[in-house]
Amino acid sequence: MATTVYFEEIVKDQGDVNEMDIELGRSSYYEEDSIYIKVDGKLVIMDRKMAKKFVEAVVDVGFYHGFVE
Repeated sequence: MATTVYFEEIVKDQGDVNEMDIELGRSSYYEEDSIYIKVDGKLVIMDRKMAKKFVEAVVDVGFYHGFVE
């Protein structure tokens, strides 16, 4: 499986109580190249329909908070 990692961090909440080990990138494991996400060691490779919904949601919340234009 060929992957390209775009995000790999231990993300802590604002209260510094909880944390998640998150990795996000692209995967060519299946015939159709797509997005994968791994949280605390649990991996999901999204089909392209779900990947599109996921990206749109992340962009929408980023836009809401002024992180993207």
